[in-house]
Amino acid sequence: MQIRAFEEGDTEEVVALWRLCGLTRPWNDPRRDIARKLQVQRELFLVGVEEGNGEVIASIMAGYEGHRGWVNYLAVHPDARGAGHGRALMNEAEALLLARGCPKVNLLVRGENAEARGFYEAIGYQIDDVVAFGKRLIAD
Repeated sequence: MQIRAFEEGDTEEVVALWRLCGLTRPWNDPRRDIARKLQVQRELFLVGVEEGNGEVIASIMAGYEGHRGWVNYLAVHPDARGAGHGRALMNEAEALLLARGCPKVNLLVRGENAEARGFYEAIGYQIDDVVAFGKRLIAD
């Protein structure tokens, strides 16, 4: 897998990947999420493409607001899992965040997603003793 910056032409493949991986929700329009990310630190939106055919098989969105880094939309095509692609994307995102002086990375995982929880624990992430709050400012 080759890791590169997201390009606008990747949109439909990325949306399809997110849907396949169960990352989309009715209250989040994935195309709007992509458009918003392209306005803020677009260089931290990465895709993994298959060698040879260039098909998007993985994605990750990262961001840094000066206090903490964040990771969203880490996805690896089910047929490509187990080959280290998720770890490679996380390593690249962490390196980009560290280069910006980011001291800590946070991410959210749905409670029922045991596979994702196991993945993050295996690469050194720990559960923080916090409660996540959210408030929608723009209805999608």
